[in-house]
Amino acid sequence: MKLTTPRITLITSFVAVLILFAVLFRQDSGNGSADAAVVYELKAKPSQKWYRGNLHTHSLWSDGDDYPEMIADWYQDNGYQFLCYTDHNNIQEADKWIDVEKSKGGREAYDKLKKKYPEGWVVEREKEGRIEVKLKKFPELYNEFTIPEEFLLMRGEEISDRYDKYPIHMNASNIQEAIPPMRGDSVAQTMQNNVDAVIAQRERTGKAIMIHLNHPNFGYAVTAEDLMGIRGENFFEVYNGHPGVNDSGNAERASTERIWDIVLTQRIDKLNLPIMYGIATDDGHSYHDIPSRASEPGRGWVMVLADQLEAETLILSMEAGQFYATCGVDLKSVAATKKAYELAIDAEEGVEYTIEFIGTRAGYDPESEPVIGKDGKEIRTTRRYSEDVGEVLATTKGTSARYEFQGDELYVRAKVTSDRKVPNPSEVGELERAWAQPVLGPAGLAKQTKER
Repeated sequence: MKLTTPRITLITSFVAVLILFAVLFRQDSGNGSADAAVVYELKAKPSQKWYRGNLHTHSLWSDGDDYPEMIADWYQDNGYQFLCYTDHNNIQEADKWIDVEKSKGGREAYDKLKKKYPEGWVVEREKEGRIEVKLKKFPELYNEFTIPEEFLLMRGEEISDRYDKYPIHMNASNIQEAIPPMRGDSVAQTMQNNVDAVIAQRERTGKAIMIHLNHPNFGYAVTAEDLMGIRGENFFEVYNGHPGVNDSGNAERASTERIWDIVLTQRIDKLNLPIMYGIATDDGHSYHDIPSRASEPGRGWVMVLADQLEAETLILSMEAGQFYATCGVDLKSVAATKKAYELAIDAEEGVEYTIEFIGTRAGYDPESEPVIGKDGKEIRTTRRYSEDVGEVLATTKGTSARYEFQGDELYVRAKVTSDRKVPNPSEVGELERAWAQPVLGPAGLAKQTKER
């Protein structure tokens, strides 16, 4: 079979990552013990910078309540370096006029727009006695706001699909062409079909395009069992700032963090699939009267360590695990050797932090059972697994911590919780947190090496 250039590029990149991975884990007798060699490091170097960004944003192009340029202004003014527009099933490319009074933002959004951009920017017309505004397309927005190494706009799409009554939404960042919902004959197949469509566009265009699963607990649509086996899907929202997406779950349904640990355990131990990374996003829809209990900006973001502020570079860095997710806590560094996992916080004075190392050990109890509702019938939700899955391996209070591997860990990840409440919480009493990405533990590494 003759490979196209984009496919060769993608395969070459993948092989390079595998080679790098092998080199990192190889024992080098000339450099002392292999146990002391760094196998994962997230720490700024002279050639790299931290970039703060949001990968889930809605505007008047779909169901947001503000104009896209006003949203870009907000993120630019509030310390972000990149923003990805992800309106439902469109990429801001067609001509679109909106009725000011009937739009979700109403007169308030229009008046703010006119005040911010008084001279020649706003294109409007009168139709049957009503004011209409032409929404700015992505190229216009990109040219207006992107400043090299200061601020970047990325084109994205929330591919908004469903199976039966279950909403299945997936974000494609740096998308080049709109992808319609691909449908499927199950929740899992619907996800897989959409992932395959994004991968196909990436291969065809040669552009780095990243797909991630949005808010799995929105409508309690996606279970751990649905997600764990999806190939090519290596990111999901462990935190989403929309107050209606049920991040914490409830008595009958798993939280997004619980889903993460189940998925990680199964992918590493049973499915021979890559680690699943967790991201944090705003899922912003509401940009007025901040703070409020609506789905507003500024709640969740990713901090990406990269060589430059460029879409493909950011995506490739995230695919290499060079980022963390947060809703308020800043990390200074994360590192792992074959011997230990370490984390340091970029601490703020007067704030106390709790660091938890979480993982699953080889020999865990693999049994699970369905969740039964009050009516005695099985609920379609994530099954209940042993507490061995995603157990808290160690807890430390302070601004740094080190977890020594015992030798039987399949994976380890870290979570930091501060004692300071989120100023604009999506859930009552929400505390500022950060999620460092999982790494393979000794047992996970041995298993992966054996299965190659």
